[in-house]
Order: sequence, then C-alpha cells, then structure tokens
Amino acid sequence: MDAFERLAPFIQDYIYQNKWEELHGNQVAACEVIFDSDDNLLLSSGTASGKTEAAFLPVLTELYERPAHSVGVMYISPLKALINDQFKRLDGLLADSGIPVTKWHGDASLTQKNRLMKHPEGVLQITPESLESLITGKRGACMSMFSDLRFVIIDEVHSFMRDVRGLQLLCVLERLKNLTGVNPRRIGLSATLGDVSLAQDWLNTGTGRKCVAPVTEEGKKRVRLHIERFVNYADKRDFTERDGSQNKVNDSSHGDIGDREHFEYLFRQTLDKKTIIFANSREEIEFVMANLRELALKKKAPDVYRVHHGNVSALLRENTEDEMKSGEEKIVTGATVTLELGIDIGSLDQAVQIGAPMNVSAFAQRLGRCGRRGQVPQILFTFVESLKIHSSDTLGPINWEFIRTIAIIELYIRDHWMEPIPPLHHAYNLLYHQTMSCLKSNGEMSPAGLAQAVLTLGCFQHITREDYRKLLRHLVAIEQLQSTEHGGLVIGREGEKVVNSHKFLTVFSAPEYLLVKDENRTIGTVDKVYPVGTRFALAGMSWETVDVNAKSKVIFVKRVQGISQVDWDMDFTVDLHTILVRKIRSILKGQDPYPYLSERCQERLAEIRYIAANTGILDHLVTALSDKKYALFPWVGTRQMVTLHYTLLERGVKSRMLWGTSVYLEIVFGGTGEELEEMVRDILRSHLDLYRLPLPDKVQISGKYNEFIPQELLRKQFIEDYLDFEGLKEDMRA
Repeated sequence: MDAFERLAPFIQDYIYQNKWEELHGNQVAACEVIFDSDDNLLLSSGTASGKTEAAFLPVLTELYERPAHSVGVMYISPLKALINDQFKRLDGLLADSGIPVTKWHGDASLTQKNRLMKHPEGVLQITPESLESLITGKRGACMSMFSDLRFVIIDEVHSFMRDVRGLQLLCVLERLKNLTGVNPRRIGLSATLGDVSLAQDWLNTGTGRKCVAPVTEEGKKRVRLHIERFVNYADKRDFTERDGSQNKVNDSSHGDIGDREHFEYLFRQTLDKKTIIFANSREEIEFVMANLRELALKKKAPDVYRVHHGNVSALLRENTEDEMKSGEEKIVTGATVTLELGIDIGSLDQAVQIGAPMNVSAFAQRLGRCGRRGQVPQILFTFVESLKIHSSDTLGPINWEFIRTIAIIELYIRDHWMEPIPPLHHAYNLLYHQTMSCLKSNGEMSPAGLAQAVLTLGCFQHITREDYRKLLRHLVAIEQLQSTEHGGLVIGREGEKVVNSHKFLTVFSAPEYLLVKDENRTIGTVDKVYPVGTRFALAGMSWETVDVNAKSKVIFVKRVQGISQVDWDMDFTVDLHTILVRKIRSILKGQDPYPYLSERCQERLAEIRYIAANTGILDHLVTALSDKKYALFPWVGTRQMVTLHYTLLERGVKSRMLWGTSVYLEIVFGGTGEELEEMVRDILRSHLDLYRLPLPDKVQISGKYNEFIPQELLRKQFIEDYLDFEGLKEDMRA
C-alpha cells in the first residue's frame, strides 16, 4: 500500500479536489516515519516544498483513525501571523474531517479558548508564550487538555534554535510531559538548517526518543541572480552622474547621485512585479519605500508600496499579506525579517535585497520567498556606496559587505552550505525565568524540590548544582525569592513585581514602545517620543505628531506628504562563521567573474581584488597600516576573532574589530609586525585558561532577566557559550 492509500479518506478527497498530481518525496517519507515508527521527525527542505502538509497529512490520519481523548496535535509557531495563516490552510483541509482546529494566542477568541478547555479535542495552534501561560496559570486545565496529546509540530525550527526562546519552548514542553505523564512525538519543520544533527539533538531534548531526518531528492533548482551597484561620491570633484545611457553629466551641487539613481532603478525593476524588498534595518526599508512611493506619485503610477516589519501594526501587516496573496495588484512590500518566515503570500515575481544579507541562512530564507508554484526564484541585490576617492585609508576602499554578498551566494548556490546553529548550554536568564515560573505555578517548594523540577530539564543539563545554588542564594539576597520558616522558597517581594507583569511570559528583550495612532487607527510603534510638530516615517508613510500622551505612551499623528525618516535604536550584532570569512578570502584571491554581477560590479570587484593583493592581507597575518597601526587578518569567524581580541589584551595589546567589516582586528602596537605575528603564534601554541582573560567587568551575552543573575554566572555563560579558543587554534591551523 502506497502512502496516498494510507491517508484518511477526507485527505484523499482534499488532494483530488486540489488537483495534486502526486505526493512530494518528503511527504511520502514523513508518512513512512509517522505510520511505521515511534520516532521524532525532522523535515528540512526548501521553502514551498510541502513540509507543512508532509507533517499534517499522516498526523491527521492517525488522529482521524484513532481519535484522541484530548487535544491530539499541538502546532507551535514563532509568530501569531503564521498561526493565523496556517489556521486558514488547516480549516480547509479539515472541513470534512470532524476534527476541529483552535488557535490560541493573545489575539485569539476567548470564547474558542474556553470551549477548548471544557471540551479539549482536535488540533491546537499556539505560541511558546501562550503555552507557558497555560502551564503556569492553568495546571488543572493542562492536565485534561493534553492528557492524550499525540504529536507536537514545531514550525520554523531554525528560528527557535537561534535564541533562548527556543529553549523556553523545550522547557515548557518537558514540564508539560512531567505534568501529564504523556510523551508526544515531536515533528520539526525548517527550510534552513546548516547542521541537521544539531537540530535533531535540539528536537529530541527531554523526549528520550531518536529523531529521523529523511533525505529526499529535491532536484537541481534554477535561480536568477543579479547584483547592481550605485555610488555617492563624498568629494564634489570626484563624482559624475549616470542617467542610465552611459552618458556622464557633471554636477557639482549634490552628492546623493547614487541614492537617486538607486531609487529610479528600483522603481523600474519592481514596476508591475509582485516583489518583496528586504533591508537589514527598519529605518532603511522605511526610507526606501517612502522614496518609491514619492516616485510613483510624480510619475502618476499606482501606489502599490507597503511596509511590513515588527513595528507596523498587526492589522496593517495582515492587510498587506492579504493584498499580496490576492494577486489582484502587483504589490511591492518592503520588509526586514518578518516576511522571511513561511507566511503564505502566494507567488512572487522576485525578491530584492538591499545590501548584504546577514548570513547564508538569511539569504536562503529570502530566496525561498520567491520561486513558488513552479516559478524560477529571482533575487536582485543592490548596493549604494559612499566613496571618497582621495582617501588615505589603505583598506577603506574595500567594500566588505559587497564581497560578503558574493561569498554568501556562492556558499549557498554552489557549495550548498549554511551556518550551523551553535547550542546554548548556559542560559542562566532562562534558568531564572523557569525557576520563577515553577514557583508561580506550584507555590512554596523546597530548594531540593525546585532543583529537581527545574535543573533536570534537558536544556539545563550543562548547568551544575553549585551554579544553581549560587543563583538561588543571589535571588534570595535581592528579594526575588524569599525563604520560609519551613526552609522552603517562595516568590519574594521584588519577584512578585516581575511574575505578575504581562511581560513575564516572554524571555526575549524588547524595548519600550510608544503606540502611534491616527485618530483611533493604530499605525504601529516607535521606541522614542517625537515631539509635537515632528515628522517621521512609519508603515511607509509620513506622519506629523499632533499630540503626545506620555502617561499612556501614545503619540497621536496626522498624515502628511513628503519623505521623512525615523531613527529606531539600532541593535546590530554580527556573527560570521569561519567558513563564510574564508570564502570572502577565496573570492578576493580568485579570478572568477561571477556572471550575476553587473558591469559596474565586475569593475568594482576587480578594483577590490587589486587592493587586497597589493596590501598583502591575503597572504600575511599582519599588515602595516601606518607606523604603529596594524591590521591582523586571521580569517576566522567572529567568535574566534573576539577570543583572539581578549587573548591579545591579556598580553597588553589592545585591538578593535570594526563591525562594518568584521574580518580583521585593527591594532595599535609599539613593536614590529613580525613581533606581533610571533605573539599570535605563541598564543596559538599556549594552553589558555579562558577564565583568566581580562574580560570587562560587565561582560555578558545579552538577555532578558540578566539583571537578576550574578555577574559571575553571566561571565561564565559568555566564556562557555561564546568564546572559542579551540576553534581559533583549529581554524588558524587550517
């Protein structure tokens, strides 16, 4: 019996009605794992490869043939929007099944939630925070709601693996297992995993099961790529303007020629094409979309320009998603990371990336947004450079972002490589959160009982009992916890303020936002007050502040014409992998022309290669920049580079890593280049104790609730989970 014949009748009917010609390879493989084993399942394949259906078709068949006495399937997503999108898809699939589906998040219907608690059944779609709220505040309801839970489907696994929110999810799932005595199978879905084995380990945490990750042949995919470049010249005497016909027009009054040419180019390239334009910051995408809208107004073209990021109101974002999905107009949407994940917006004609993607994984996500429904994926990259030709900085003319883009493309398209996601072993801020959550749920607990409930969770297997004792003693000292006369622990006076806040459920940091309203319509949020009369951009439109209610944290605005900018606080961090940095080096050393580069980009690449070859940075560890300033090029990843920075500091040598390049250390050193190089070689030969490095007093991996963690433990987390001396030695030997 083949996979199709094993599916429930209502699913077979659905497949016929939707005119599927056959099941995809990953759908057949998923059926075999779900029907014929008791293993967990990890489905890792490209966007639009049918992963969601691959998970749900056999799982719903199992639920149909053997109904559960509670919620049978729990689907967990990182985004409410993704839940809403999947709800629509599941609703159609389950229409004739008798299996209900309920969405459960902050914006979901309270009536539906109450109905599910009274009569738990079917499929539940939920976020980690809502699940945390359930298990913390409604233990009794949880026991009945999940007493026969069979499957947990975790969407966008790579997104969860990257930060502490994913560990929170694993902790809550394990606490739910301990509460109900039920150990459901887990199914993970992801389009961008660099190391599948790390994801298998992550998915298995606390289950005691093994995880199967079927490998299915997806076939070679064609991709259309193009990179274009524009230039702003800093010196008036240096620049000329191109009008697109290769004619050069002298202009001595404006230095933003490249910006204007860039917007004209984007306008032409996106005209009558359904497009997502990605940028790496909210400010940049707001500015780009405002300029495109202004151009459309001047050219009497339709206003098809939208903005989609986390600070735009949920209603406006949903309207944009619906407009893109309807296909009636060729909508052009500017986005940051919010449209990377798998919200269904139908077929795209293309994606545009302004500047370099953060890494290979981000590129894969963004490329995956186009090329659905049989189309060839098409992505356009654009760069705007600000050049000062008469610069005395030897390495200044090298555009590292441009070279990094080529490296990212080559690693994904040619080498089929993506960054592995390193595990987080010492998330003390999550340890604090789960400790407080357990006490809120259970009331008074003995220290031993608390340690048994929390420290035995799979996510904390690398944290010692001594470290936990240090944390508990510290929490008592700062009144987050309180000791009772019976020797137990309860939430303390200061801790009550934390756990009773609506923000307690989240473990990720978010700035304080102010609501922006046009009369009674919510436009979105900003992270600073814009006084009355100030103009700023939000949701691709310009607004002027007409009133500020500081107490309620609301800015009232009116719509105005023209282009405005907004300056959100930046939180940029870079974490490049050694393989990506090495690929940058190989591109600089090589001669490949890369056919997706425009003529201007080909010229720029040749120029950068010439500079790199003549400065010696490709073949020498140390390059002199001036009498006492050196560039140190170990060609290793960011974590290894930071480790080298601190090992040099231990020997009295100060260095800095420019975040815009992130591939070398700039060092002021009184000795010769040879002496500096020998010092590095000596470091690599040494047996270094990372705990003796001269780290800053407040060094830490950023995280919500760090204020409640002893500095000693935050320092340990930084050393154990971020620094990598062994990796530095290994990479520099390679």
